Amino acid sequence: MLTYVYFGTNDLQRAIAFYQAALAPLGMSRCITGDPEWDRVSAGWGTYEGDGAHELAFWIGTPFDQRPATVGNGSMVAFKAPSWKAVDEFYAAALALGGVCDGPPGLRLHYAPDFYAAYVRDPDGNKVAAVCRGLRSHRQGSPPP
Repeated sequence: MLTYVYFGTNDLQRAIAFYQAALAPLGMSRCITGDPEWDRVSAGWGTYEGDGAHELAFWIGTPFDQRPATVGNGSMVAFKAPSWKAVDEFYAAALALGGVCDGPPGLRLHYAPDFYAAYVRDPDGNKVAAVCRGLRSHRQGSPPP
């Protein structure tokens, strides 16, 4: 369904540090584009292969129109977490690097009995979440069935 998601940032280096730490517990690694011009204005996590012919990635970078990045009201990206522990680690890393709590780790019973999530705002104000669907025993790191 998706090829990529792109959030604007006003401080690329700060955003890279934030997402590198926050996405590591979710098993997401940096995309390598091999294009120095692109890498100068953006950074991505996920899959980027064959000059983007095969891509499923989350990107942050300078807005294409060169105006300041702004936050979309109602916009959010939710990343899949392999465990409740990974959700907790995502949240802790995000707050340690300038993120703001928008919902601490915990079950969201109004969504489903196994919907464990944490919500944060990145340093630019973009809303991101980590979500694990699974039983309580998955808090220790074993993946859901």
